[in-house]
Amino acid sequence: MTDILDHQIAERDKLANPRHDWASDNARRRIKRRYGRDRLLRIFGLGAVITALMLLAILIASLTYTGYVAFYTTKVKVEIFLDPQKIDRENPGKTKYRKMTKQAFNAYFPEVKNRKDKRNLSKILSSGAQYIVRDYVVSHPELIGQTVSLNLPLSDPFDQLQKGVIPRRIDAPGKNSGKNDGNGEKMLNPRFKSEKVLVWFDTLVARDMLSSPFSWELFVNADSRFPELAGLAGAFTGSLLALLVCFLISFPVGIAAAIYLEEFAPKNRFTDFVEVNINNLAAVPSVVFGLLALAVFINFFGLPRSVPLVGGMALALMTLPTIIVSTRAALKAVPPSIREAALGVGASRHEVVLHHVLPLAMPGILTGTIIGLAQALGETAPLLLIGMNAFIPSIENLGLMEPATALPTQIFAWGDSPERGFVSRTSAAILVLIGFLVMMNLVAIYLRQKFERKW
Repeated sequence: MTDILDHQIAERDKLANPRHDWASDNARRRIKRRYGRDRLLRIFGLGAVITALMLLAILIASLTYTGYVAFYTTKVKVEIFLDPQKIDRENPGKTKYRKMTKQAFNAYFPEVKNRKDKRNLSKILSSGAQYIVRDYVVSHPELIGQTVSLNLPLSDPFDQLQKGVIPRRIDAPGKNSGKNDGNGEKMLNPRFKSEKVLVWFDTLVARDMLSSPFSWELFVNADSRFPELAGLAGAFTGSLLALLVCFLISFPVGIAAAIYLEEFAPKNRFTDFVEVNINNLAAVPSVVFGLLALAVFINFFGLPRSVPLVGGMALALMTLPTIIVSTRAALKAVPPSIREAALGVGASRHEVVLHHVLPLAMPGILTGTIIGLAQALGETAPLLLIGMNAFIPSIENLGLMEPATALPTQIFAWGDSPERGFVSRTSAAILVLIGFLVMMNLVAIYLRQKFERKW
């Protein structure tokens, strides 16, 4: 009897409110629309991911297309006699090697007699070739008096010509308008002084004297006015020193602030105000932190400009909010049962945090710290505002209180240079910077997966 009454009540409810009948046509249409919206949302999400990957691929492809030529340098093999009468054995670094290098190179063209032609011929070699000879003699003083074979870099125009970046001839401009007159005339590229220079260059190619080895100069040399010799060693050193200062300041201060706010601070209006401002600072443009560093560290405290110490302090200001937010999130992820168990066995409040909560949260803390440092590595605006874009031709005397540059500011300086060779150097430097950022993010992922605890 009870089953019959329940069935009758259910039938009455269906008639009174047909929306409750999941087998009705209306219910089927609603379910179909719901599934259709779910599919549409998945399609939009997949489309967004594909679009992002395509844009990233286009970026990397364009940088690779313009920057791969910077990873090899055109060099010519030259036999040089290290004349002991011209080289001071006691101090070989003080000898002038420019004339010695030019004479050795010009000896391959004995038919060139004119003084002007000799001067144009010597411009095929890089102006920094003499310093390569000098450094070699300083490193091998026992070879003085002998003939050595050295691969010397070509100057930027001929390096770019050999790589196919610039043409020998360009369209002749119109006489009046300065535009192509349309008659198909070609003129010598103004980067080359005369037709004779191209003939001499072709002679080097025909004699198989040119080679294109991997450009280690890009990594081991400091900055230079000559694109074929310019490298990132000075920028590497400056970025490393600035990141070291940034880490030593932001890591302990950020963790201490996060622990206090999450574990010890009372919940009142003041702490709420501090938390809101920390979250807001994480979204403040980096140029604001550069202005703050300029006003406080340089103008108020009188610290010197362009030094890694000030650069690291500016980056620390920018990185602190990120580390505090990520550390608080890692501390919240530790289950409350850990705290309760430690307190139950008699541990004090600070012992609970230091001995139990903090070790379990450390993987997330390290991940947030590395991501914050990776963000600081790619920042340009704060370093430009404090003047950390100095021209660094040597890394021998670099220190925390010496003028320096960094990878982003080095890229900015090369991108603003009129020399054609710096175009590929800029793209190559960006690829190197992206590589460092990817490596730092991979380290963060590895640390999170290796030490992460599942609860």
